[in-house]
Amino acid sequence: MHQTPVPAEVPAPQSAMYPAVAARARGVGRLVGVDLARGLAVFGMFAAHVGPDPSEGGITGFLMELSHGRASALFALLAGFSVILMTGRRTPKTGREGRQAVAKVLIRAAILLVLGTLLTKTGTPIEVILAFYGLYFVLVLPLYRLGAGRLAAIAVGTALVLPQVRFMVEWAIESGGPGVGSWAAGMGGPGAVLVDLLFTGSYPALSWLPFVIAGMAVARLDLASTAVRLRLALTGAAVAVLGYGGSWLALHLVPGAAGGLAEAYGSGGESGTGTGSVMSAWWSDIAGDPTTDTPAWLLTASPHSETTLSILGNTGVALLVLIACITACDRLVSFRRLARPVIAVGTMSLTVYVFHIVAINLLGMEELPGEPLLLLIVFIVVSALFAVSWSRHFSRGPLESLLNSATRIARHVK
Repeated sequence: MHQTPVPAEVPAPQSAMYPAVAARARGVGRLVGVDLARGLAVFGMFAAHVGPDPSEGGITGFLMELSHGRASALFALLAGFSVILMTGRRTPKTGREGRQAVAKVLIRAAILLVLGTLLTKTGTPIEVILAFYGLYFVLVLPLYRLGAGRLAAIAVGTALVLPQVRFMVEWAIESGGPGVGSWAAGMGGPGAVLVDLLFTGSYPALSWLPFVIAGMAVARLDLASTAVRLRLALTGAAVAVLGYGGSWLALHLVPGAAGGLAEAYGSGGESGTGTGSVMSAWWSDIAGDPTTDTPAWLLTASPHSETTLSILGNTGVALLVLIACITACDRLVSFRRLARPVIAVGTMSLTVYVFHIVAINLLGMEELPGEPLLLLIVFIVVSALFAVSWSRHFSRGPLESLLNSATRIARHVK
């Protein structure tokens, strides 16, 4: 779902990776650890889609629950990283080069919007993120020349404000009242699609843009610096605690919060769409799907709740995973070798993501999640084997190559 070379920041020598992967890393200045994080994000989405149901409990259920929402958030944060790589990492591109970079981003965004829409129309039981991903690219593009500090401030501001706006808009749409509700109800075609992408879909832009902008801020930093990595890791830990811990405190201490959620989801504190107590909504999706039936929902931090607290918690986890991947690949040669298959998947994440959706449709899988753990393992192994084999001979994945070819038209921009 990605470019001013920065050779000093590529932590892996050519011998440490497959030659094609190493050549690509040198060619675009991509940190190997970023590819590792992207590969983990893809596998996390595999777990959320074709793994066992988290409600089954136990260690397996806990691990599956960790992947829900958090893998998508990491994927979105890395989308922001990709925007900065395309438009100039340490120094934003300007002039004709800048206009060409912007055109490349817009072309990629358009292709992702079309591809995501087509995959959704296949009737897949998976909530495809690609169309949303394309919209994110377009919406954050005006920010590509900003520095890390301003981007971070905007990420925080959007995380604090936009989820509340989205909640109110979705409430108005669902209530069917005058104003926004009537306007949305009367929309059709492209307008209805836009409403879905911005407000009511599975990955609404108003709640997911903060991840992308945060990724842009991180990409602006000198990630070769140990001090910068340490500060990012500490920031990630603090933000995660603030998000999940803040939600836990709110659900236990704010008068009426737990009762409001219990009433919205059914008697006894059990949800009508999930299997767990609403009190687990500070970190888990098993309590049920997002609801606008009560403003108490805004106090939850379950990964798909689309709230400020969930954005903070998920962003913190994404930062910790990203910094851990970059540091491990930079410092531990043996780890880097072991991680080669996941790194290879990260270099062709679009191809592998689309592959798993197509495979789900071909296999006729409909009740997801809830498949045996063995099926998840098969998906991961097959994807890794393909990525490793392909990377031995080509510098980009199949769909990545097509995407790159499509953006060559941007060279004609004056």
